[in-house]
Amino acid sequence: MVKKTAVVKKLKLRIEEQFRTLRANIKFSSAEDAIKTIVVTSCLPSEGKSTVISNLASSMAKDGKSVIILDCDLRKPSIHKKFSLSNYKGLTNILVERKNIEWVITGTQIPNVFVVPSGPIPPNPSELLSSKSFKEIINELVDSFDLVLIDSPPVLYVSDAQILSALAQGTIIVTAYGKTEKKALVSAKENIEKAGGKILGVVINKIPDVYNEDYGYYYGER
Repeated sequence: MVKKTAVVKKLKLRIEEQFRTLRANIKFSSAEDAIKTIVVTSCLPSEGKSTVISNLASSMAKDGKSVIILDCDLRKPSIHKKFSLSNYKGLTNILVERKNIEWVITGTQIPNVFVVPSGPIPPNPSELLSSKSFKEIINELVDSFDLVLIDSPPVLYVSDAQILSALAQGTIIVTAYGKTEKKALVSAKENIEKAGGKILGVVINKIPDVYNEDYGYYYGER
């Protein structure tokens, strides 16, 4: 039991170090102007983008920033699950019912990390994300928080990621080691750039850890 606890602690420290590196790389990617809006997407489903964005938010908050995660995966939302929150109300309520954004901003167990859940799944996600009201929400959050992290659906499945990338200052693509083919990653990059988005980098997730057979992955950044 003692050995297992030590292994878990070592793994946690290593993951935290990976996200500190990612945090530093984001900071240095725009030395002149601080980046305040970042989209996190993936090529395919189940590559770990929601886990990455949650850990990135935590790391940024430890650096003294107020961070809000906006769950814009309106087709298969999961951010609320990461923080054990309700998804009864969220972004879609604001866009459809014209309510104030403060009505759905929710605190988390992590200091300085807040969440706007997706809310009920709508029949027209792309139209909602393309609306003037959504752009106004982004601007309002930028004025209220140091960093807005936007969780997006996979870029190769729907156009939502392209819409979101065009609105943000930068986009991070999460890819799972051994799952995503190179041509898929290239296509994702091209799709985002065609929409006017800026690629900040790629996070390679679920890399096999040859030094520790008890745990089969860690977070890598490139």
